[in-house]
Amino acid sequence: MADPSSYRPKPGQIPDSPGVYKFRDEHRRVIYVGKAKNLRQRLANYFQDLAALHPRTRTMVTTAASVEWTVVSTEVEALQLEYSWIKEFDPRFNVKYRDDKSYPYLAVTLDEEFPRVQVMRGAKKKGVRYFGPYGHAWAIRETVDLMLRVFPVRTCSAGVFRNAARTGRPCLLGYIGKCSAPCVGRVTPEEHRELADDFCDFMAGRTGTYIRRLEKDMMAAAEEMEYERAARLRDDVEALKRAMEKSAVVLADATDADLIAVAEDELEAAVQIFHVRGGRVRGQRGWVTDKVENVDTSGLVEHALQQLYGEETGDSVPKEVLVPALPEDPDAVSQWLAGRRGSQVSLRIPQRGDKKDLMATVQRNAQQALGLHKTKRASDLTTRSRALEEIAEALGLDTAPLRIECFDISHLQGDDVVASMVVFEDGLARKSEYRRFQIKGFEGQDDVRSMHEVIGRRFKRYLQEKERTGEWEETPAPSGPVPAPGADTTAPDTTAAPDTASEPDVEPREDDGRPKRFAYPPQLVVVDGGQPQVAAAKRALDELGIDDIAVCGLAKRLEEVWLPEDDDPVVLPRSSEGLYLLQRVRDEAHRFAITYQRAKRAKRIRSSPLDAVAGLGETRKQALIKHFGSVKKLKQATIDEICEVPGIGRRTAESVAVALASTAPAAPAVNTATGEIIEENDGGSTT
Repeated sequence: MADPSSYRPKPGQIPDSPGVYKFRDEHRRVIYVGKAKNLRQRLANYFQDLAALHPRTRTMVTTAASVEWTVVSTEVEALQLEYSWIKEFDPRFNVKYRDDKSYPYLAVTLDEEFPRVQVMRGAKKKGVRYFGPYGHAWAIRETVDLMLRVFPVRTCSAGVFRNAARTGRPCLLGYIGKCSAPCVGRVTPEEHRELADDFCDFMAGRTGTYIRRLEKDMMAAAEEMEYERAARLRDDVEALKRAMEKSAVVLADATDADLIAVAEDELEAAVQIFHVRGGRVRGQRGWVTDKVENVDTSGLVEHALQQLYGEETGDSVPKEVLVPALPEDPDAVSQWLAGRRGSQVSLRIPQRGDKKDLMATVQRNAQQALGLHKTKRASDLTTRSRALEEIAEALGLDTAPLRIECFDISHLQGDDVVASMVVFEDGLARKSEYRRFQIKGFEGQDDVRSMHEVIGRRFKRYLQEKERTGEWEETPAPSGPVPAPGADTTAPDTTAAPDTASEPDVEPREDDGRPKRFAYPPQLVVVDGGQPQVAAAKRALDELGIDDIAVCGLAKRLEEVWLPEDDDPVVLPRSSEGLYLLQRVRDEAHRFAITYQRAKRAKRIRSSPLDAVAGLGETRKQALIKHFGSVKKLKQATIDEICEVPGIGRRTAESVAVALASTAPAAPAVNTATGEIIEENDGGSTT
């Protein structure tokens, strides 16, 4: 491990102009490439106290052994040089996108004497016009089959073309009219190239003019009583319209744009791109990357733009690029894109209308792509086994944790505090055993205390049911059915199993003979959080006398694994299957908790005392709750403070204050048989 101070440039050596810099390791290999408006200011950020650096940046500077830079005249040149060096050196600490599949393109080989239409994959070649990418090759072939009726361009390989030219007989497509048969001289090279150009124009979105021309020719043929020709033109028009129907119209103004969305977590990011031409989605593609450098959404967008357009020119770069966040220097990136296209390119965030709605669709695709990328690793039995073994080894467990329970706390500024418990067996979600908890003993944003209460309630119930079922945990429990590889194990739960604590003494059992609910203990408890949450969970188990269940926490910031009473976290390798499984368990617990919390909040808002205020609609109710955070805080506000909410006048504020002042807290429900206060349960929360 190198000391950055050993290779830090001397003061005044680094220029304050734009440029690109490279960090090299002891073997002179380039490990990181970056650009800066001001090289002196940017590089100074790397040579500060290591404790103040982001852990990923700290790893990079301690791996490096030297730094060098190249001065350029403009920020656009810096962007171009950075892209070139990343492509050339493939630095290990730079974000590098990788396609999540090999996308097929519809290609027209305009560099040949007789251009050919075909499906192509892989790197793009010069002299070839590309359309797409498409999701499936069969979609391209269906489109081409429809269009060959109108544009009979050559589709055969070079060998078939030469053989037909040698024998003087065209292939089958030439006989049925779906190829103009340039191989046997039916059309000249100029006529065939004109067909190929018309084909490209139509695929590029210039469809209306061509269809109107065909319809005009059809009407003229009918007037001249050339009915057979008119019928052929009619069929041509229908074929082109069917080809157009395969691309949905999403933007009514015939926009040419690319929409880019990013979904990310602490370790990875997924990028999805929709290519819209002529208002229609002409292609879609996606990338996944490891976040090996300290990069935010703006940085991910900039890297995506570099990879997407770094080797594109002309119309391949659209007039408009819509992104979820602007790069750090949007003007320089816009100039770079304009240079690639040869004309102005608009780079912006959609704010309203159809483009914003379409961006939301692209964002959902990115989130699904990231989730699919993570769950693919969990669908294989061998991968799951390796993940469990890695977790056992990292945490020092005697055996692999076949049953893992994860707990998460969710609230809104201290209100509606809830918790979730999700269960994974053999590395797969067992949703029938998910549980939800309401926390009513206190108020405020005290996640540590909430975690202690939830763990205590869950395992207190376990001890009660253990006594009722006769030491069940001493009998090895089967792991349960394992879904087939690729099965969906992340679909949202709408309800949790009901709580049956008040039922007769005969304990209900699952189909495999196990007691339901809390009678079966986990081998590992995972909490969403760091050292304080882990300590609280461990303290709750110690208070109950439980010492045979392992506890760990997964902190979101750097995906560190914390163990009780350890001052330093366990850092699993980025590529570890065990880390992926722990992430998936934690994310599922977070999803389940926040879904429940939002449902409770919505229910509370629907039955709000604000309903009694005449003329106060849902929009202004939500504005009030959003501004103050809760009805309780709104009730404490003055009339002047209520008037500060946009859309709320003084008369309305007075009505709100009067309505809230007249409401009294509801009396708790009481069990008439025992006289005990009943805690409200919702789908399996404990009492």
